[in-house]
Amino acid sequence: MTFSTRINEAITRTGSVACVGLDPRKSQLPAPIRDAVPNESADAWAAAYTQFCCEIVDVVKGIVPCVKPQAAFFEQLGPAGMVSLGQVIKYAADAGLIVITDGKRNDIGSTATAYADAYLGSAAGISAAGGDPATASPWGGDALTVSPYLGRDSLEPFVEVCDRRAAGIFVLVKTSNPGGGYLQDLKCDGQTVYQSVASLVTELNTGRVDADGYGPIGAVVGATYPEQLVELRAAMPHSILLVPGFGAQGGSADDVRAALDSSGRGAVINNSRGIIFAHARAEFADTYGDARWQDAVRAATVGMNDQLRG
Repeated sequence: MTFSTRINEAITRTGSVACVGLDPRKSQLPAPIRDAVPNESADAWAAAYTQFCCEIVDVVKGIVPCVKPQAAFFEQLGPAGMVSLGQVIKYAADAGLIVITDGKRNDIGSTATAYADAYLGSAAGISAAGGDPATASPWGGDALTVSPYLGRDSLEPFVEVCDRRAAGIFVLVKTSNPGGGYLQDLKCDGQTVYQSVASLVTELNTGRVDADGYGPIGAVVGATYPEQLVELRAAMPHSILLVPGFGAQGGSADDVRAALDSSGRGAVINNSRGIIFAHARAEFADTYGDARWQDAVRAATVGMNDQLRG
């Protein structure tokens, strides 16, 4: 069973295409967790991050197919934060969720190979593919976000590890941030950079497509550019799309439906702040607030699922 088969099956099983982004931030943690931090040490905050993210996993497992830990927020805490990231990835994987590590990694040659070996391949994914779970990566994630800026040879080591460990990658094609067009929209030889990257993604999936029509090379395409989302869904028919920008960044349910195939699969729609800090949103603050922040997370997740089902 390939990564793309697993994520499409998880979408079917949960009836959801939502991906919950795990982006812990000190100042936005709910009061019961933030106020219990005994001191300002990295170890204390890392423990709080682990508790926060694992409690979110407890709430959303079974109602979403995947979570996406953002490595940067853990890295802010130094080594203690990286231990926390590892704990969160393992907890989510053990809960049956697909884990997409958002690290936007890449380099050339042996360094790209090291990144791929470190991050790609969960025990569950390898077992589902009939392999030995003991060969899982040290971090144990199912997929990783990857930058294409260094070129094809920088992506190939990741593709090779995907083949060995039934893992996936999400290549940055058209990102959701306002400044992304500075490079991504530049034209060269009659096409934009993002169109060129999309062509490479499709090429890399050649010969790797599963029975559902998808390969392990996915793509990040932002909800904040709905016209390009339509264009890129057509340009990368064999790629699972990871779509950021829903909710707090302005992307709507109508904007992101174009990422889905005719069966309602083939993409996952990320929402971070709008779910994990839902207790602070106006529509949930009075009902739940900090004291019932987990209930706010569930309400926001269910609400997102309902919006996306339309």
